[in-house]
Amino acid sequence: MDLILQLVKTINSYLSDYVLIIMLIGAGLYFSIKTRFVQVRCFGEGMKQVFGNFSLHGGKQKSGMSSFQALTTAIAAQVGTGNIVGACGAILVGGPGAIFWMWIIAFFGMATNYAEAVLAQQTRTVDEDGNILGGPVYYIKKAFSGKLGSAMAGFFSVAIILALGFMGCMVQSNSIGEACYNAFGIPTWIVGAVICVVAAFIFIGGTSRIASVTEKIVPVMAALYLLGGLIVLIMRAKYVPEAFGMIFKYAFVPSAIIGGGVGEALKNAISQGAKRGLFSNEAGMGSTPHAHAMANVKDPHQQGLAAMIAVFIDTIVVVSMTALVVIATLYAGNGPLASGAAEGIAKTNMAQLAFSSVFGDTVGSAFVAICLLFFAFSTVLSWNLFGKINVISLFGKKAVLPYQIIAIAFIFLGSCLSNDLVWELADMFNQLMVVPNVIALIALGGMVTAVANRKK
Repeated sequence: MDLILQLVKTINSYLSDYVLIIMLIGAGLYFSIKTRFVQVRCFGEGMKQVFGNFSLHGGKQKSGMSSFQALTTAIAAQVGTGNIVGACGAILVGGPGAIFWMWIIAFFGMATNYAEAVLAQQTRTVDEDGNILGGPVYYIKKAFSGKLGSAMAGFFSVAIILALGFMGCMVQSNSIGEACYNAFGIPTWIVGAVICVVAAFIFIGGTSRIASVTEKIVPVMAALYLLGGLIVLIMRAKYVPEAFGMIFKYAFVPSAIIGGGVGEALKNAISQGAKRGLFSNEAGMGSTPHAHAMANVKDPHQQGLAAMIAVFIDTIVVVSMTALVVIATLYAGNGPLASGAAEGIAKTNMAQLAFSSVFGDTVGSAFVAICLLFFAFSTVLSWNLFGKINVISLFGKKAVLPYQIIAIAFIFLGSCLSNDLVWELADMFNQLMVVPNVIALIALGGMVTAVANRKK
């Protein structure tokens, strides 16, 4: 197991340090330039598209989802452990400056996610039962015909089923189990069993039930978390400017806080920002287009804007709140991490320690546990749906029941086991998904720019 762990870590280091950075920033730059920076010039229109359709009761659609339901299903996938545990891990390993690089990834990722949603809308299909299906598999085959397209689509499907449907859900349930045990003393296996029962009930209801749940849970959970974070920042207001300063300072000189050589430290800061940025907002990864494909909109541009704003909400808003709370409490003002890593502080308990510094141990731990429960559980729902769409693409509808049974088993195991290998494997397959997805996005770039550039 140790040998496998080291092998996967080595693969991940090459993917995140080189391949991921080149492909994600490259694709983001490409679509930013080709769409004339759609994330800037259409930002106001995107906010109106999202919040103008705001509703906790979008109703059952005849087929697919409403635009807002598709958005909340996508955000449910994006806002999970990556926004709390992942952001903390990036800061702990790469220093506060890793957050700056997460912002960079998110800025360009907004254009990439716009492209993903537009192509998902343009290449979606309707099956014999009237169900809308779409996502990278469909636009990969559009970009590359014949055996090459089938091989790339198959590779993507296998990667997403393993990364999100199975191992990703283990990561989410593991975070829920640990947080609930730390806050309430509830055994992790009991938490896992409850999650499995509730998740199975929602899975049985299909796409419409998932959409109905996410449109209610996502706005509430985001508002609750942001409110709690705002209270902490108000109480630590005098350290907020220092927290912002540390993000920018250590983005370029991280060796001052995480040690090591300047080059190696900078590489760690950038790679952590890129890797955790991907795990958080998923722009370029190819997961959220499955949700955006099902949106009932008149123009693909509309859902492209919604997808773009989803990245903004996930990283620029929610991740930044986590980062500022952690840095303002644990780093700024000679906090316990002011000089670097400290014993007893890990990515899994950093957020709870940060909130507890203001709310007290009991309330702080409980608050983070409850937020993480909603964040991670909603991610499980969306990721399971995305995996199911790819299972159908590979094996047909007959494979859905076995897939759901295996997925439930993985959710339960994840709540009971704490394994670095699971995190590393989830990272690896997350990153491998990027390769065929981004290649197809670039190949179909003309279709995206034609939609974006007809909007003044």
